[in-house]
Amino acid sequence: MQQKLDTGLPFVKMHGLGNDFVIVDARTMDVSITPALARGIGHRHFGVGFDQLAVIEKGNADAHLVFYNSDGSTSAACGNATRCIARMLMDETGKTQLTLTTQRGTLFAQDAGDGLTSVNMGLPQLEWHEIPLAEEMDTLELPIEGAPTATGMGNPHCTFFVENAEAIPLAEFGARYEHHPLYPARTNVQVAQVVGPDHIRMRVWERGVGITLASGSSSCATAVAAARRGLAGRKVQIDLDGGTLWVDWREDGVWMTGSTCHVFSGTLSPEFLRTLG
Repeated sequence: MQQKLDTGLPFVKMHGLGNDFVIVDARTMDVSITPALARGIGHRHFGVGFDQLAVIEKGNADAHLVFYNSDGSTSAACGNATRCIARMLMDETGKTQLTLTTQRGTLFAQDAGDGLTSVNMGLPQLEWHEIPLAEEMDTLELPIEGAPTATGMGNPHCTFFVENAEAIPLAEFGARYEHHPLYPARTNVQVAQVVGPDHIRMRVWERGVGITLASGSSSCATAVAAARRGLAGRKVQIDLDGGTLWVDWREDGVWMTGSTCHVFSGTLSPEFLRTLG
């Protein structure tokens, strides 16, 4: 990292439906991400600002991805960041299909046409110990007020089905349930409203981040929860604050499709990096 203190650290800013990311390409340079560095870059006043920081590393597949939340903690999965990076790498290589590895496992991405990118987020984790929950229980309806559904998508999710998603005070609601004792690793929190056949309105609170305009893994978890509860089929449209995702729970995994945007490329200055130690 010493060289970066002298020359700066290049990055790319992208978003998927307003779910925004700083992406660092570490395939050709040595980068060490510390929690302090992640928090510093993620600060929306003193840094660049992001919902997640994603690092692209060399791997046995097209690339290996590592994710950090804005509080400096790590995440095994980030659906929209994976779609953004897949689009970036497809534009770079001319490929229309990619294989990416993450802590979640091996994920497959493809060009869906019309500027859309699809990622298979893998099979959902439905057993209590996989998510994980603190003790054995039925994950379809948790013993929490509102009877939410627990789902793992490489990270834990708690989905509340409500009559009116707009009426939920999400800042208070999300913070409360992120730290619920049933979730020892904390959880992402979704409030979801079924607005029509296979059509869901969803708002999301992400663990380690807060309210975000969209979340890919949360959308996948909500689609799975809705199908399990008989509220929707396995192929749904999910409207988030930042736009729309399409989720298809297939035999080979949960496929998520949506748009991405490259906002700008830049370099973190040596001066900035020195302030973070």
